[in-house]
Parts: sequence; C-alpha cells; structure tokens
Amino acid sequence: MSPSIATNTRVDLDGLLEFVRPRHRAVLLTRRSDGTPQASPLTCGVDDSGRLVMATYPERAKVRNARRAPSVSVLVLSDEWNGPWVQIDGEAEILDAPDSVEPLVEYYRNIAGEHPNWHEYRAAMLTQGKSLIRVTPLRWGPVATGGFPARLVEDEGQEDQEGYEGREGQGGQDGQDGQDAQEGREGGSGSSRMDAAGD
Repeated sequence: MSPSIATNTRVDLDGLLEFVRPRHRAVLLTRRSDGTPQASPLTCGVDDSGRLVMATYPERAKVRNARRAPSVSVLVLSDEWNGPWVQIDGEAEILDAPDSVEPLVEYYRNIAGEHPNWHEYRAAMLTQGKSLIRVTPLRWGPVATGGFPARLVEDEGQEDQEGYEGREGQGGQDGQDGQDAQEGREGGSGSSRMDAAGD
C-alpha cells in the first residue's frame, strides 16, 4: 500500500463554504483575558449569509472571550479523524435571546433539516436563554490532509527503484549470456521477448 502524502489545497470563499457546510465538528479558539488561547469543541454550521454559526449559552467562557476579543479562529474537522480540515480566522458576533431565536432556527435547519415542531423549538431556545456565535470568515488556510511529506515518499520511491535496478543489473550478466544462447538457437526471437520485458 502506497503511503499517503500530506496535501494543502487553496480555496476561495465559495470553495471554503462548500467544504465546511457538510462538516459540523469544530474547535473554536478564543482568547482569555491574559491572552492565552481557549479551545472549545462544538457543533458548527454555515448560515445563509456564509457565516460560521455555533449554538451556546451566554455563561460559557468562549462567549465571554469572544465578546471581549472578537478575533477568533475555527478549526473545522471531518468526521473521520484522518480526514481533511481547515482553519478559519474571523470576527465573532454574539447574539443573545430573544434576538438569537430566529438565527438559531436557521442554524438548526442548515445542519439537521426541518424540526418536527418549530414552535416548541423556539420556546425551548427562549427558556434556555440560548445564544449564537456568528463568525464572519476573514482569512483561512488551505484545506489540509495529513500524511507523509512528499520528500519522504519520493526518497522511498527512489530507494525502491535503485534496489530494483541493482537486482536487475546483478542478474543481468548471467541473464544476458542465457539470452545470447537463446537468440542463437531461435534466430533472434529472444530479442522480441527482451523488448516485451522492457515494456
């Protein structure tokens, strides 16, 4: 089995959102008051305006951090641990109830489809006092996959090729003697077989 090579694929905003929409596992990176990073795993979606959206509660540390320092990063992961990912840097906005309710409806719909009872959902969002973090993408890295650096795979391939050539060359003299004898007996038919082997 060939080793996989790490990849980096640059995308524009449309390509970024196309990558993110079906992926809902993310890590939100905010800054504490002392400047150190706070990492929060959560579910994310993309709203109809192309912003990353995450449901939360106003008491959460990530909400306090984002209110104070709205420059945040979101690492969007694939469901498979070794699947592709992308980091998005952007500006966060916090929506609290009741202003968060309709955006939360859109958040739910874009991730999971239609709710069986939207009236109950809206009431629950109000009762829970649910908030929504909305991140406008400003900068993003390439869509990346893990694997070996290309130089290691190339080196390994070169070593394999050299080993193959060495074995071929070592047996070549005896093989050529036998080939010459075969050509003498068969009037050159061995040459055709050599051409085929070379192919």
